[in-house]
Amino acid sequence: MELKIKTFGAARDMMGGKEVVIKINGTNVCDLRKTLVATYPALADLRSLLIAVNQQYAEDSQQLKETDEIALIPPVSGG
Repeated sequence: MELKIKTFGAARDMMGGKEVVIKINGTNVCDLRKTLVATYPALADLRSLLIAVNQQYAEDSQQLKETDEIALIPPVSGG
């Protein structure tokens, strides 16, 4: 399955663009997360990386479709 991923913050820097297309061999968010770390090892250094599907935070078990809007939300700091 081929997915378009919107990236923000540190994830954008690590992946080299505001939107990337990635091919995964699975069907859920967990499979996507594994593929992302295998393709972009620097993502493993982020303490928490949230994945949103259709503008809602997704659990690893959530099933994906090629038409889903997917975004990577890296940890943010502020004060």
